[in-house]
Amino acid sequence: MESAPRSGCPINQAVEVLGDPWAMLVLRDIMFGDRRHFRELLAGSEEGIAPNILSSRLRRLSDAGLLTRQDARRGQRAAYSLTEAGVQTLPIMVALGSWGLAHRSGERRLRVRAELLRDGGQGLVARFMDDLRHVHLGAPRPDPHAPQAADELRSAYETALRE
Repeated sequence: MESAPRSGCPINQAVEVLGDPWAMLVLRDIMFGDRRHFRELLAGSEEGIAPNILSSRLRRLSDAGLLTRQDARRGQRAAYSLTEAGVQTLPIMVALGSWGLAHRSGERRLRVRAELLRDGGQGLVARFMDDLRHVHLGAPRPDPHAPQAADELRSAYETALRE
């Protein structure tokens, strides 16, 4: 259950939901890694999130309205999806990635998506948000013939892995 915020300040309220590093990394892995199940998120965590922390963050993000959890039928795994509020965190991710590119060093393979989103501008970010809405919310793509931003990001990442 969501607790009352410390204040009515919108920055405070956003930080209370998104200010935890693990929460942002879970959202990142769902957005960019298309990891929708607990085991995928756990196994694919670059930072090595512990199972209890992952479980806690998935619950918190769901309680905060950024994720939904589709309960699994017997023999299936529960899947997590972004809500519209979750999709709208993408520009925050892009801003954080751009700041990290400018002020921190890191591995090429882990920087390539942030570079592509930074250099692609608002158009690429908007297309990626449309992709996320299609995948997570079932929304139709505004232009079904436009290249999918998710494919561009995936291709850039795979190319960086081969370099």
